[in-house]
Amino acid sequence: MDYALLGAALAALFIISYFKGRGEKDTQDYFLGRRKTPVWVGTLSFVATEISAMTIVGIPAIGFSENWQYLQFFIGSAVARVLIAFFFIPAFYKFNCTTIYEFLKHRFGAETQYAGASFFFITRLFASGVRLYAASLAVSVIMGWPLGYTIAFFTVVSIAFIGFGGIKAVLWTGAFEAVTFYLAGGAVACYLLLHINGGLSGAWHVASESGKLSLLNFGWSIKDPNVLWVAALNGVFGSMASFGTDQELMQRLLTLGTRRESQKTLIATIFASLPVTALYLGIGTLLYVFYRQNPALPLPANADKILSHFTIHILPAGIKGLVLTAVVMASIDSPLNSLSSSFVTDIYRPLIKNGAEERHYLFVSRLCVAGFGLLLAAIAWMCSAGSGRMLWLAFKINGVTAGSLLGVFLLGLMTKRAVNRGNVLAMFSSAVLAGTLLYLSEKGVVPVGWSWMIIIGTVSTFALGWLLAPFESALSGDRAPR
Repeated sequence: MDYALLGAALAALFIISYFKGRGEKDTQDYFLGRRKTPVWVGTLSFVATEISAMTIVGIPAIGFSENWQYLQFFIGSAVARVLIAFFFIPAFYKFNCTTIYEFLKHRFGAETQYAGASFFFITRLFASGVRLYAASLAVSVIMGWPLGYTIAFFTVVSIAFIGFGGIKAVLWTGAFEAVTFYLAGGAVACYLLLHINGGLSGAWHVASESGKLSLLNFGWSIKDPNVLWVAALNGVFGSMASFGTDQELMQRLLTLGTRRESQKTLIATIFASLPVTALYLGIGTLLYVFYRQNPALPLPANADKILSHFTIHILPAGIKGLVLTAVVMASIDSPLNSLSSSFVTDIYRPLIKNGAEERHYLFVSRLCVAGFGLLLAAIAWMCSAGSGRMLWLAFKINGVTAGSLLGVFLLGLMTKRAVNRGNVLAMFSSAVLAGTLLYLSEKGVVPVGWSWMIIIGTVSTFALGWLLAPFESALSGDRAPR
């Protein structure tokens, strides 16, 4: 039954890809879907991309080991989505951008565009490589498959359906994937409630006594990411960096027909993402109560594997297949189309082969999907062979580079400063600063948590770009479009 559910989901994925992706003639189709995406599809697809396999297997571990303070991040995240909707999206539609880094070219110049795209490649490749590794590890544990074969399976499926169907396949299958997240989470939660003594009230009593339902932390420590003001602040900057300056997520919003529809979609994701996050956090709390009431049952050595362990040893066939399908679907929703769109639009077309026919760019785009898919597989495999070191680098690197991207976007949106080469210097200098502070923080030399790196990088890039603007203008006489 488990294999049948997974097979049916994969068949649906390829059917959607075929019917939505056939007949594509140019990169406008392949990367933007002719801007004909319905709001509800854009919303669910955004949620599917935001809720990765790491979220599905990682959030229950937080609910199991800690409490509900993780949700404090959504206060800042909701604020960030509103800011992006009314400041970022209008600018991207004004310049009719295929990728958001084209905005940097229109606002500052080509060098800033190239730097922005390069930072995106670094950040997204490492982060998505880790996501692929985490999903492959979970599926290999649940189904008993060798890890290498599992990575290869995800890679081949992703390349096949995204390479053929383009962004339309990604969007419509993303909507399908989001539905599987709700179904799988709901099924697991119901099973747990039916097998916990006292049902919901019993679970609430045990979890409350153990401090598992704590939601707000009013402390003042700057190193604790679960303090309310720290979590909210990091939510604002982290979500603005993740949603507003990352082509993978913003690309979905650029496929909507109008600026207003795109804004409506992003606001709707607040109400679509929060329930699924709370659902999987609640599953973690219910798992804590379940194992507390059944102390004879063995627990995994690592709490991060609690959902996978429970799926293997406790869940019956059918529900087990739903969890497996949710993890697989979350992993297949990869950034291959966004990586391809940024490379072809921001690098290949202007720098390598300008003025070619659209058929050529469409062919290169599909080749890029295959190439980036193999590169992600290699990164995922290195994570498995790195004894944790590669994982550490991949998790932290987003904080090192995302602040540089957010800082330069905010400089372009909030000021009229004309600076181009200075932006490149500011972005790389801020990344070096954030990386140095991260290293010193991990060594215990400076009392700043890693979650502050995005804020530090943002402020540093913005300030350096602002200060360097008059010097660049005086030296070169170049002024960027305002």
